[in-house]
Amino acid sequence: EFVQVANSLTVRCGLADQVAFRQGSALALPFESGSFDRATLIHVGMNIEDKARLFSEVRRILKPGGRFGLYEIMQMRDGTLPFPMPWAMEQETSFVRSPDVYRHLLAEAGFTVELEQDRSALVIRLAHEARARAAAAGEVRDQGVRTLMGPRAGERMSNVNVSVEGGLLAPIEMIARAV
Repeated sequence: EFVQVANSLTVRCGLADQVAFRQGSALALPFESGSFDRATLIHVGMNIEDKARLFSEVRRILKPGGRFGLYEIMQMRDGTLPFPMPWAMEQETSFVRSPDVYRHLLAEAGFTVELEQDRSALVIRLAHEARARAAAAGEVRDQGVRTLMGPRAGERMSNVNVSVEGGLLAPIEMIARAV
């Protein structure tokens, strides 16, 4: 279903001749070794426990010198996450890890991290601006998010926002090169 929607949106954007979508497991990617110059992981890592296998699979499909871009929520210090979170209702299904763990596992899989940036300040500023705009317009905040996440969406978003603002979690951008 997600592939069908992605294909439909890609056609509407006039990019159907440049993009293809496939369903598969991130732990067993359905592609030949060395097939790609670039790969990305955006807000998925906290759902995958076996990051070593994930990074190994991404390295397998990348050509030497290929780039792997990650934008993930990572745990910045010791502490207990408040649940529910947007990606998990409880601790047992959340696999948030620190940037140190990501760097170590990426190196083991055959990557060199070339860039790492904490995007917390930007995310916090944008969240505050969005809330202010919605309040000024008298809008129901995050209606699309509530539709996707269900009746506890507000609590889930609040928990992640408080955790980012308190420095427990951070959105981290990393660019790694396949060696």
